[in-house]
Amino acid sequence: MAYYRKLFTASLRCASTWCVYGRGLVTASLARERLSKLSSAMKKNWISLSVAGAICAVPIAQVDVSHEALIKRASSLVTDSANTYLSQTTLALVDSLTQYAKAVRMLVALHRRYEASATRLTPADEEAVWQILVQQREEVSIRKEHCKRFESNWMTAINLSELAAEAAYNAGADQASVAACSSLDLAQSQVEHVRQVSLQAEKDLREAKALESLRVEPCAVPSAADEDEEIPEAYLRED
Repeated sequence: MAYYRKLFTASLRCASTWCVYGRGLVTASLARERLSKLSSAMKKNWISLSVAGAICAVPIAQVDVSHEALIKRASSLVTDSANTYLSQTTLALVDSLTQYAKAVRMLVALHRRYEASATRLTPADEEAVWQILVQQREEVSIRKEHCKRFESNWMTAINLSELAAEAAYNAGADQASVAACSSLDLAQSQVEHVRQVSLQAEKDLREAKALESLRVEPCAVPSAADEDEEIPEAYLRED
């Protein structure tokens, strides 16, 4: 009787163990299934996000903007670029004309001093002053070439700004057209003022003939022997 009771107890324990083990298998199976579903869902969402990101990166045409508005906007950008080019070329031309006028005035001043004192200088001093005068002539020539080059760029900028102002006016960008015209007037007035100064300097240069004048013979310093020869013999005799 005791033997059958132990056998029944052992059977109950074994059944209980298999039940626990079975529940564990069921639980592990459910967990794997849920993880698989979660992984599939995450993968699907990631693909959706990737596709959405790719779509956002592609520019979408603005079909609601008219051609007139786009041309108007483009003409405004053209006037801005033209104004920038005009301001830079104007600054370069004004600076070159100013430096040219200074060089011309310096040459005129040096030439006048040279003519006034060359006959009283020794040959060595006259040579040094003449070399300075020649260098200043070369400086004037270099500055004049700079003015010609920058004036060519400036005239191109003027023509470009006029075309940009006309294009903006035709496109209906009135504000951009007015700004371009104002920039044109300002640039032309600045250049005209400095140009008048340089023209006056060139007039003084022509009057002084500082570019084509030749060297002046310096005064020779007489030696002691020459002084003796130049004294008349009548003044040397004692009466």
